[in-house]
Amino acid sequence: MEVQYRFSDTEIKKLLKENFTILYDTREQQNQHILDFLDKKKIRYKKKKIDEGDYTAIITAREDMGISRDLYFNIAIERKNSVDELAGNLSAKQEDYRDNPRLIRELARAREKDIMIFLIVEDKNGKEKIETEDYRSHIGAKALQGRIKSMEINYLKGLKFLDKSESAREIVNILWYGVMEALKEKTQDIKVQ
Repeated sequence: MEVQYRFSDTEIKKLLKENFTILYDTREQQNQHILDFLDKKKIRYKKKKIDEGDYTAIITAREDMGISRDLYFNIAIERKNSVDELAGNLSAKQEDYRDNPRLIRELARAREKDIMIFLIVEDKNGKEKIETEDYRSHIGAKALQGRIKSMEINYLKGLKFLDKSESAREIVNILWYGVMEALKEKTQDIKVQ
């Protein structure tokens, strides 16, 4: 169900301060550094199955502001812990050459649902590693670069190669500002579940 809300700037600030919560997927692994950052910054989070991406954000129910259920937003972050993982996801052998790897199928589903997906790869030297084929995968550098560029053009709102120590901050910033813009500008539908 989609509901349209109109919030003042004061209400938006209050919602972000008191009700902003990051959800992370139940299948997300090796993310203690992200949870530690969220704890340090006192940002609420909870584990929940997410169909598209590894992280998203909600505004929790707030009866005094007329929000009887949690508000969900069409924004998500897919996180890869290395160029090796990204290359492996994009080079998975398929039964039929026309089949897309699971990652591309997931991104295509997100696009069909109008979900903005951002990809974070925890490897600040990722671009250089791809160019020099310094990764574990059978796919060559040129083919991998082509698949990444195609993925960026067709499915992603943004792609960043970051040091592992910077990824949690970037996840928070993307989700925080994405939710703020949705509340402020109604740049996307807000769903209640």
